[in-house]
Amino acid sequence: MPIKFSRKPGIVAYLTAGDPDLETTLAIALAAIDNGADVIELGVPFSDPLADGPVIQRASERAVARGVRLADVLEIARQLRAARPACGLVIFSYLNPVLRMGMKQFCVAARQAGADGVLLTDMIVEEADEYLAEMKTNGLAPVFLAAPTSPNARLEAIAAASKGFVYAISRVGITGTQQKVAGDASELVARLRKFTEPLGIPIAVGFGISNAEHVRAVGEFADAAVVGSALVALIEKTSPQDAPVVVGQFIAGLRA
Repeated sequence: MPIKFSRKPGIVAYLTAGDPDLETTLAIALAAIDNGADVIELGVPFSDPLADGPVIQRASERAVARGVRLADVLEIARQLRAARPACGLVIFSYLNPVLRMGMKQFCVAARQAGADGVLLTDMIVEEADEYLAEMKTNGLAPVFLAAPTSPNARLEAIAAASKGFVYAISRVGITGTQQKVAGDASELVARLRKFTEPLGIPIAVGFGISNAEHVRAVGEFADAAVVGSALVALIEKTSPQDAPVVVGQFIAGLRA
């Protein structure tokens, strides 16, 4: 089922699970939801996060050094689902940790943890048959990335395979903040709409969304904005005890 955004634009908040620690990640996620985030993306720490910029790379390195693993992230998901039953919840990972657990075992565990969907950043739609079959069996919504460089035929395939939402990358490159939303984003969303609209699949725009102005701009042409590096950077420079309040205020500011 598509992940519903009750407001436009919706806000998808990405967190690197286990940074600064697992308990604080849960508290931050709860604060984000309570202050206006529609969906939490729980990022699985990975030792070689090639698609991410330096901010998320550092967070991932810190969490990996603390021994945070996929099973820990799924446990946070379980606790988050129990505490906030109505929130949108996506497990965000590179493919390697999932393959180490086993695709079938992962999808079963993600369902049992209460996840709505999964985004595997280096899973391409052309090679996703086993993944899509296991996701369907377990009632999970796949989320795929769409880039400005993708031809229309590929966008059509991505729209058909994505059941939660399509994550439209606002620009080519790695994650990280930027001064304004790239013009490529609106053009990409317009092309995607031809394929997602008949299916009722929403589109979220990410990579570089870091302030209320960006969120407003995205709301003019997409269903939701994904906020990642800006949140992770805020957590990095804030003490663990203050991080939930600070993140909550930040999300509330995006909503305002």
